[in-house]
Amino acid sequence: MPRPAGKPPLSSATAEFGARVRQRRTELELSQEALADICELHWTYIGQVERGQRNISLHNIIRIAEALEVDPGQLVSGLAV
Repeated sequence: MPRPAGKPPLSSATAEFGARVRQRRTELELSQEALADICELHWTYIGQVERGQRNISLHNIIRIAEALEVDPGQLVSGLAV
């Protein structure tokens, strides 16, 4: 029996933001769990962010950017709704 498709991204902006987070996380060789620990967030939340399924708050953008050692602007630059 085929597996049902997952929940789609909320928008192209959340999908792109999540892709940027995932790319940087993999560059740093961090698991979702390790990134979540650094950010003091739950690993399932990080997974939802990476899949574009969360409308993430400014506070959490900053937390994630700090953990990824990037300026928050790098994660949001050029995004459009």
